[in-house]
Amino acid sequence: MFKRLLSFLVLFASLPPIAALADDGHQLRLTIGKETRQFAQDALLARPDVKAVSVAQDIAYGKPMTFRAVPLVRLLDGLTLPPDNVLETVASDGFVAQLPLDLVVNTDPTKAVAYVAIEDPAKPWPALPNKKISAGPFYIVWLGDGAASVRSEQWPYQVVSLTTQEAPAKRWPALAVDASLPATDPVRAGQTLFVTQCMACHKLNLAGSADVGPDLNLPMNPTEYFQPAALKRYLRDPASVRHWPEQKMPSFDQAALSDREIDLIVRYLGYMASRKVK
Repeated sequence: MFKRLLSFLVLFASLPPIAALADDGHQLRLTIGKETRQFAQDALLARPDVKAVSVAQDIAYGKPMTFRAVPLVRLLDGLTLPPDNVLETVASDGFVAQLPLDLVVNTDPTKAVAYVAIEDPAKPWPALPNKKISAGPFYIVWLGDGAASVRSEQWPYQVVSLTTQEAPAKRWPALAVDASLPATDPVRAGQTLFVTQCMACHKLNLAGSADVGPDLNLPMNPTEYFQPAALKRYLRDPASVRHWPEQKMPSFDQAALSDREIDLIVRYLGYMASRKVK
């Protein structure tokens, strides 16, 4: 009996770990409404519609890059997109981007066309600037004549899931401005910019999916402890104002955020300082 047990233990020890047996590479999870699809890294690289795409000025790498990629819209084949939704992408580091569906489904090359770039394990991408990791295994990149108009935070990398969600203003009423504000009020423009550029990392009034950075209204709003000029400088280049060991917030050049757009975000923040949730 002892010899049989010993033989079993020796055999068990020689087997690969259970996690290794189940590991079939990185997976990209896509949930549209109530339907979920899983795309394995190697399966995406083997698709007939995968091709080499060149990005003239890649947002994550800050230089021209070439990737193996598939059109994002092709992963949606046969699925019905819920109306008035966005496609929320979640990255492994907690970064959360909101992609408008009209952008996601566009195939007109005179506008912006979304692609899922897939890192080949046999030919890994270089590390991102000032980081030890690459943008892989999955990275949303944009091609077409309108690619430059897609905001920097809508180029999410290290993506692990894509899910349709209600539009942010409907999903999180705590982000809303007063309904009586005119449609042309600058605060509304600031709200739109905040959702796209800031909510990828921050919550406001506990609203949002990301937890990379602090809530920007609770317990205090940045407009309550930053002087106006310092806050605008901080939004432009955080490292020019202060440093901390785990600093993740990037700087934004004029192409990513103009001075006017920073002013609009600050106006929205200032407006929301008096609309804290309890």
